[in-house]
Amino acid sequence: MGRSFENRKASMAKTQGAKVRVYSRYGKEIYVSAKNGGGDPDSNISLKRLIEKAKKDQVPTHVIDRAIEKAVGGGGENYETARYEGFGPGGCMVIVDCLTDNNKRTYTEVRNCFVKNHAKIGSTGTVAHMFDHLAILRYAGEDEDAAYEALLESDVDVTDIENEDGKITVFAPHTEFFKAKTALLEMDSSLEFEVEEITFVAQTETEVSGEDVAVFEKFEAMLDDCDDVQNVYHNAVIS
Repeated sequence: MGRSFENRKASMAKTQGAKVRVYSRYGKEIYVSAKNGGGDPDSNISLKRLIEKAKKDQVPTHVIDRAIEKAVGGGGENYETARYEGFGPGGCMVIVDCLTDNNKRTYTEVRNCFVKNHAKIGSTGTVAHMFDHLAILRYAGEDEDAAYEALLESDVDVTDIENEDGKITVFAPHTEFFKAKTALLEMDSSLEFEVEEITFVAQTETEVSGEDVAVFEKFEAMLDDCDDVQNVYHNAVIS
């Protein structure tokens, strides 16, 4: 499981290199969360998680505050979530998550990314069943037994725990994110999480090689250029 997660993280690091684009995506997601659940992070745990994640990715405070103020003020667009699935270059499986104020436009843009790169967009459920929707928490440590015990005592449904290279990585169902994080902090309040997110992790991997590598990189770049695309998940392993 860890390897698939690391492959996806490496991909995200490459596709989310432009700061302005990262700020825009966080701003949109924070806006939607605040508009749907209120602008107070203490009572809107989804917003709280987004703010913490944005700060870790060095999103300026004014970007965060402006998105919340816009949502609370009742102005701005009405965004909806949209998810597209399909098979990317080399036969890898792909999930594309979007926030959009125009579904027709977004579908057309995402579909073009597939069509122009020897890929095939599918219907809902085409590949999602081959991914696990997980909460992932990683921190420096060696005692995985202590982490497992703390999580069990808090009745967290743990999917897996890995201990590699002095890092403990906890995998749990996405609905258990806050419960798992709270349990670990109660175990050790000094913990600093290197990773704390909800994501899709592929159950299998698909090797992408030869001429498909360049096509896959173009495919990623085109998706990254779509303003409505928030996250891209895949099971590709570049050889």
